[in-house]
Amino acid sequence: MRIISWNVNGLRACAKKGFLDFLEQSAADVVLLQEVRAFPAQLPAAVREASGWHAVFAPAERPGYSGVGIYSRKPPDKVESKLGEARFDTEGRFIVAHFSRMAIASVYFPKGSGRDRDNSRVPYKLDFYRAVFDRIERLRRRGPVFVVGDYNTAVEEIDLARPMGNTKSSGFLPE
Repeated sequence: MRIISWNVNGLRACAKKGFLDFLEQSAADVVLLQEVRAFPAQLPAAVREASGWHAVFAPAERPGYSGVGIYSRKPPDKVESKLGEARFDTEGRFIVAHFSRMAIASVYFPKGSGRDRDNSRVPYKLDFYRAVFDRIERLRRRGPVFVVGDYNTAVEEIDLARPMGNTKSSGFLPE
């Protein structure tokens, strides 16, 4: 099975730059998206209902913000997009497609920086990580789980283009 993950930074804009061509040429079975930034109804019908694909989305409640999606060649048996906490579920950051006993999750992890470019959302980010980890652990009891997405976290200096300049950024803190 070929699984591809892509932070599209706005699916409507990506669609104008050849997203549907990418889908066809990808040879993927499943394509998982992050940062869709649109409600499904705002997407062109050809993108929302791409020929040969089954598409599901978990948009944020806030327009133009966040959102994740999954395109699959076969329809999923089940889709879930809630972690069970409104503060997470309203941001459209989590979706899981179930294919028999296998689960594939597209996750757009929060950055942790607040509106003032401070690290005020780091506690939220860590809580989100914990909620996702707990849900994935429960899914693992049923079968294999693939978690892909935009983690917004760098573990080692090699993970960043400019590690020295990012020492205090929310995605490269020791915690």
